[in-house]
Amino acid sequence: MSDQRVALVTGANRGLGRAVAAELLGRGLRVVVTARDAGAAAATARELGPDAEGFALDVTDPRSVGLARDAVGPVDVLVGNAGVLLEDGAGDPLSVPVEVVERTLAVNLLGSWRVAQAFVPGMVERGWGRVVFVSSGTGSFSNGLFTGSPAYAVSKAGLNGLTQMLAAATEGTGVLVNAVNPGPTRTRMMPQGRRSAEEAAVDVADAALLPDGGPTGTFRRGEQVLGW
Repeated sequence: MSDQRVALVTGANRGLGRAVAAELLGRGLRVVVTARDAGAAAATARELGPDAEGFALDVTDPRSVGLARDAVGPVDVLVGNAGVLLEDGAGDPLSVPVEVVERTLAVNLLGSWRVAQAFVPGMVERGWGRVVFVSSGTGSFSNGLFTGSPAYAVSKAGLNGLTQMLAAATEGTGVLVNAVNPGPTRTRMMPQGRRSAEEAAVDVADAALLPDGGPTGTFRRGEQVLGW
């Protein structure tokens, strides 16, 4: 049986998720590429190479998450990257449609929570695991939540809270849970971003491969620990 670590990345068929998958492959892990569309996940995995495989996983669908968990098997590293930004940055918390808030929370917060509940208990049982949530400075109270995209900002603030709670729940088990703020990253979601997806992926991969006894429950960018 191989001792190769297995990483699962959500929303990995393009953008930052794909770049994170590629970075983790380059560091010697086997990578499970997941996306809502099975064909897109499989195609990306083929492009990335023989140590990548693709599975359908819709973070908003409990059945899809359960099927992926059963099909993939044990996972050592979980990267919660799947996310949506449904606002244009010129919004207002008094006028944003609540339906937009609901859709945003369903993916960015509840989807991440659902996937964590599916895969993290196995890490705890095996005594080793790394969980990284891709978050945002727009959801940091130390920065001030960004009111121009209120649904997105609140979803990421919630994700930061989830990071802290899971870190506390898994303390001492060998599982480390952290959030990464990659900064404005050029993807389809944010085409004007300053950093390339490949640059941002290094920060995510670093958090995904922290050494035993490393930090948990932190909000990070590279080696820098950020304020919540």
